[in-house]
Amino acid sequence: MLGKKNSGAWLAVTLMDATTDKDPLVHEQIFSALCYLGEAESQELLNACEEYLRQHDKLAYPHRIIILRAMEAVVSRSLSRMDTSTAKIVIFLASNEMTKSKDVVSEWQQAASNVLVAVGRRFINKVMEEVLIKFQPGVLPHYFVVRTFASLSVANVFGMVPFLTSILGTMLPMLGMAKQDHMRGVFCFALQNFSESIQEYLANLDQAPDPTVRRDTFSQEIFAAYEVLFNSWLHSREAKLRLAVVEALGPMSHLLPSEKLEEQLPRLIPGVLGLYKRPAEAYYVSKSLCQVLEASVNIGSRTLDTQLDALLNALQLQISAPLDPSAPVQLKNHNEVLRCFTVLAASFPDRLLGFLLPKLESNSERTRVGTLTILRQIINSAPAQMEIKKPFILSSMKLPLQDHSNKVKRAMVQVISAMAHHGYLEQPGGEAMIEFLVRQCALPAEQASQLPRRQSLETEDLTDGQVRDISVNTLFLISTTVDRMNEVLWPYLLEFVTPMHLTGALTPLCRSLIHLAAKKQEGGQKDFQLHSDTNGNLPSPSALMSRLLVVASQPYGGEGRGAAALRLLNVLPLSIHPALEPLWGKKLPELVGQLEANTKASLCPEEWEDTLLKFLQQTLVTISDSSWTCRLALEMSRQLSSYNGSSAEKNFLYKCVGTTLAACANKDLVRKLLQELLETARYQEEAEREGLACCLGLCAVTYLDETLAKLEVFVKSDVFRKSAGLFSIFKDRSDNEVEKVKSTLILCYGYVARYAPNELVLARIDADILRNIFLYFNTKVLGIKVETKDLSLKLCLIQSICMVCQAICNSAQSGDFTFSHKAELVAQMMDFIKAEPPDSLRTPVRQKAMATCVYLVFLEPPLSEAETAEVLETCLSGVLALPAEAEAQREKEGLEAGRKETLWRETLGALEDLLKGILQRHMTPHGLQALFQHLGPWIRSTKEHERERAVEVAAVVLEFYREKLNVSTVVPFFNLGLLMALFSPRCTDSLASVRRRAVDCVYALLYIQLCYEGFSRDHREESVEKLTALKPGLRDPDVSALFQACCSIAKVIAKRLPPDQLLSLLLSMLEGLVDPDRNCSRAAGVMINSLLKERGGVLLEKVPEILGVVHAKLQEVDEEHVRKAAQQTVYILASQHKAAVVSSLLGHPLPLDSCTGTMWRALAPDPALAAQVLELLLEKINRDVPYKENKSFLRGATCALHELLSVPESGTAVVGLYAELFVTLLLRVSCTVGVQLPKHLPSKERKSPSRGQPPRTLDPCRAMLPSPRRASMRTAVQGSLWRAVMLSIMDSKRTRSLTTLLLRSWKTEEEVETSAALASLLRVFLAHGGDPQECGTGGTPKSVGLEGLLASSDLGPSGVGGTSLVQIPPRGSTLLEHPRLPRGNAGTCGRLPPPPLAWRASERTSSRLEAHLPGQQSNAFVVPLHAAQELPATEIGHGSGHGSTPPLDQHGLQGVKERQKALLGSGSSSSRAGGQGSPGLASDPSPVLPLSSALTVLLKDPVTAVRIKVAETLGRLVRIV
Repeated sequence: MLGKKNSGAWLAVTLMDATTDKDPLVHEQIFSALCYLGEAESQELLNACEEYLRQHDKLAYPHRIIILRAMEAVVSRSLSRMDTSTAKIVIFLASNEMTKSKDVVSEWQQAASNVLVAVGRRFINKVMEEVLIKFQPGVLPHYFVVRTFASLSVANVFGMVPFLTSILGTMLPMLGMAKQDHMRGVFCFALQNFSESIQEYLANLDQAPDPTVRRDTFSQEIFAAYEVLFNSWLHSREAKLRLAVVEALGPMSHLLPSEKLEEQLPRLIPGVLGLYKRPAEAYYVSKSLCQVLEASVNIGSRTLDTQLDALLNALQLQISAPLDPSAPVQLKNHNEVLRCFTVLAASFPDRLLGFLLPKLESNSERTRVGTLTILRQIINSAPAQMEIKKPFILSSMKLPLQDHSNKVKRAMVQVISAMAHHGYLEQPGGEAMIEFLVRQCALPAEQASQLPRRQSLETEDLTDGQVRDISVNTLFLISTTVDRMNEVLWPYLLEFVTPMHLTGALTPLCRSLIHLAAKKQEGGQKDFQLHSDTNGNLPSPSALMSRLLVVASQPYGGEGRGAAALRLLNVLPLSIHPALEPLWGKKLPELVGQLEANTKASLCPEEWEDTLLKFLQQTLVTISDSSWTCRLALEMSRQLSSYNGSSAEKNFLYKCVGTTLAACANKDLVRKLLQELLETARYQEEAEREGLACCLGLCAVTYLDETLAKLEVFVKSDVFRKSAGLFSIFKDRSDNEVEKVKSTLILCYGYVARYAPNELVLARIDADILRNIFLYFNTKVLGIKVETKDLSLKLCLIQSICMVCQAICNSAQSGDFTFSHKAELVAQMMDFIKAEPPDSLRTPVRQKAMATCVYLVFLEPPLSEAETAEVLETCLSGVLALPAEAEAQREKEGLEAGRKETLWRETLGALEDLLKGILQRHMTPHGLQALFQHLGPWIRSTKEHERERAVEVAAVVLEFYREKLNVSTVVPFFNLGLLMALFSPRCTDSLASVRRRAVDCVYALLYIQLCYEGFSRDHREESVEKLTALKPGLRDPDVSALFQACCSIAKVIAKRLPPDQLLSLLLSMLEGLVDPDRNCSRAAGVMINSLLKERGGVLLEKVPEILGVVHAKLQEVDEEHVRKAAQQTVYILASQHKAAVVSSLLGHPLPLDSCTGTMWRALAPDPALAAQVLELLLEKINRDVPYKENKSFLRGATCALHELLSVPESGTAVVGLYAELFVTLLLRVSCTVGVQLPKHLPSKERKSPSRGQPPRTLDPCRAMLPSPRRASMRTAVQGSLWRAVMLSIMDSKRTRSLTTLLLRSWKTEEEVETSAALASLLRVFLAHGGDPQECGTGGTPKSVGLEGLLASSDLGPSGVGGTSLVQIPPRGSTLLEHPRLPRGNAGTCGRLPPPPLAWRASERTSSRLEAHLPGQQSNAFVVPLHAAQELPATEIGHGSGHGSTPPLDQHGLQGVKERQKALLGSGSSSSRAGGQGSPGLASDPSPVLPLSSALTVLLKDPVTAVRIKVAETLGRLVRIV
């Protein structure tokens, strides 16, 4: 135990050592830790603290404060356990700490004083013994010694009061010694606390240790002190001292001798009131003044009466001063002043009321508010004195009841609340107070404009809504908590239910009345009824029922007054009619429950009104009292004029009148009321027009003939005829009003048709209803039909026609009824829609016209196809084409925005309903296709808002089709592919809303297909359900995510699509490649390719058709991604159907356009496919001799080879077929050597050349084609050859000589151009270093000059005859800058894959070549091979040696063909002969052997130029070998 104590003391010392830290947070932590230690070991901690402070005498006072605070806390918590020795130690320490410094160090000395006060709560004698030592007579004590006495007197009243006599005796002489304000202030503080302690001691003498103590024991000392304070110190300039004096005077006044107080009052009260001049001190003045007044009243002072006027005026000013609720001191002052009035009211009630009540007539708002506040205070605090003053007070409230100031109103409501609790409202005049309260409850909840009034700025802070809230709470409070008010408020509050101007107060009124009625029932008055016959002010039962039923029609207005009205009806059934209790007890709670289960947004107003009208019908049936029903009808008709400012409620009241008239048995009354309604209606109000028409329609349920007759009578009456006359329009009514009357009559006939019995209405449709509708709508002036422009007339006509059609549809005989006016009415509706402005949606004409057409469509006879198409086109363009700006404008129009948004939704809904109705007449795939033929262009629209609307409509229509589809036999859904192609690309539309709804469309289409396959409607297919999971991901505009979803959708479609729909889907989707939305066009390509991968294998016969569409779309598409997708389509088809694709592409006309070339190039990137395609092309080329005129496919195949070989990725396939390609292309080129223009060319081709120009040698590519297309064909043939040549160049440096030879292959003008182009290609290769291992592998190119190569190849700069064949571009220029090189081949050399270093012609190629060689020429080629190297230069390459090219032979094209045919004629023998060859040559690995064999054939050519070229080429080949 000792160890624990030592450890606690050590820890305490450690903590106290840490108090030197400068961080305030550390100080708080140390304080908390010391307090925690003191809870367990208080004595040890206190001793440790005492010892620490004693030993650390130099410790700075901020750190000592922490320890003293901890000691105070520990003492306060463990005072009951503290022993005397510890108390003495603590007292001694605290006393020394408090007085150690003679200067006032407030925080330190206050902490020490607090320790003494804490110990003094139990050890008062020990504390006083220590402190009194330092309180010696004649010596001014330490400041905190006096303050400690003051604090002890409050902390321990019973222990301290016995010491006060001696303390006061010692203190009084010291008051004169105190010269410093702070010492005077502490003496005042002590006297205040001493006085309060003495009063508390005297008030609790039964508990005091010395019950003999009396007030006069301290009177003389207190009076002596009072004189010093009041006479000397009160007028100090120091505010703190003055406040201290004032605070002390109040408690001291209770201890003054009575005669002295009476004597001092004439000086004391004015002296205190004078301090009000300083507003900051008002609270302390009021508090002291209240105590002085209480002391004066207690002694029955007579002098106070003389001071009353000054007192009341001063206190009135304090009450009327502006009050800031956020300032606590002002609130305290306000309450103290009210306490002063309470004190005065007890002694001077007449004088007080005589002062206050005239103030209510003051022009000052503050004065009126202050006076009412004082009245409320004295009504509550002095009820006995005010009892006989009640009538006087109530009569004085007339002016405040008429005040328009919100602050006065609030104060008045508070006064009424006080009056209700003290019986004032039971007096005559109390009803006026209740009426005022109800009127305030009817104030608008929002701030409304007030009547002009003189007001201060503070009034604007209080709104009508705030006054209303206070009034509502007050009414409910006095109704529920003040029992004496039950007889006052019931049934008086019912008088305020029916007035229209108190509608805003209905909810609180109903709540209070319901509570009062419940109290009546609890008190046993179950049979309470209203007696309106004896009390003329009470509303009649029919008036109450009418009013509350109409209020319930707008249930969520005015804080839910609909439910409150129904609840009030539920407690009044016996007062309304004795027979209603069972029905209302069941129905009304159900109606209230329906309101509570909904909100204003979720409750349909039309349905709720229908529910209330059914309730009214049931009520009337239950009553079954004709006279009562007649009274109700009359009362409802009388109330109509009260609702002129509430159109919705008046509209409903008209319906109630119609319902009541239908239940009324008095026909005369019915006719009379109908006539009155028609004559008094306000036709300018739209709601009233509709209400009146609905009233007549409901009346026609029972009185159809009477209603129609009354309408006819009204039309013939003076009231209508005056307005209908042409020349009396300007006299009686305006044109506009005439149209409004006609609109109402038209609407009346429509409602009559709607509500009249179905079995009676069909017979009246044509003769009585439509005839009059057309009569009032088609106005004629001087026999000429005038088209109306009145909007209300149009809308009423549309609505009436709609109701007529509804009536026909609802009739049991509708199937046999032929509506002869159907086509005419449909056309009229379309005219209305077309007449609407196309750029805005301002009226509901479109919506109502389409809603009418929904019913017209169902009637017989059916619409023709042309009529249906007209309806669809008009309605779709009238709604979907509305500009998006119309929607954006709705968002900027404030309060109108919600209404216009509702109109837009209703219009779109009407369009959807119309499409459903048209589709329901033809629930077949053909009907669906006919619908989407019109809707499809809108779905593919270039405008986003049109697509969005169209896809939304389409989704609704397809879902409807799916829900209504009833497949009795399995039939094909023939247009599934077309519809799927319409929607599936839209799954990646640029709009997220379109994407999601497009998925819904695809989803619905697949399930429709399943239904047609025989599955039930509730069947769920796993693969189709995956589409639902894709929808959340479509919100993300990320392209990769969208196209991933696109692929997934395509897979689902491919899985579920019937085989017979695949082609139509693909062909339709190919049309989507030109979709204006880039996302959709790309998606179409992705889906097409996905479908082909999954199902393309079955499309062999459809390949030409598909490729034809692809070719057509490529001509329309510029988007690179879409073109690539189309190329991918060709590639996928070719991978599945190579031969069909190649044949189809070869069938394209020459020259190949760019799109066909693109399709050919699509086959090149895949090496395997490219090789197979090349083989097919070679096979077609080599199938016959190449020069036949009818073999145009040979030219096409050659062009195809050019396109394939122009793709860098085709290198691998080309290398594999190098020999075959080279030989085939060489043979193709040979067919063009020396070819001249044919004789049968058009005349423009055979025009003689200009004078001075030599005749031009034929370019074969130009000769075969019209002029504009020659260049492409020549480029195709030669480009294919040059491509193969470049591949051979990459094989070995030795083969460069081959290229050099070929540069001399043509010597005509255009051949020189071709040679120059080939030289440019060669230059590109040389610029990349000339090494095939580096060209294509990314190595660093070597700069090898073209001149050096030409020199080494014996082809100098002058070429043949000194003419440069190779035009070398300047250094630094690029290939693209070369004028001779086509740009399409630019830069391709460096990307060509290097072929193997050694290659041989395959056996198949050799055999095919040798088959074309004449047998007798084989040996001639083998034997002189070595001698060919020695041919002179004049014979090889230079011709005659003059550098000129010999002219072509004049045999023409036919001669060349014959020579070539002779040269290539005998195949079998030459093949065998060629195969024998020289042993040396056969073993030579050079790849030029097949080429040499082919060239040898040409040595016998009759054309000199050909022989020269062949000889030159062979010479070069010999050198290579």
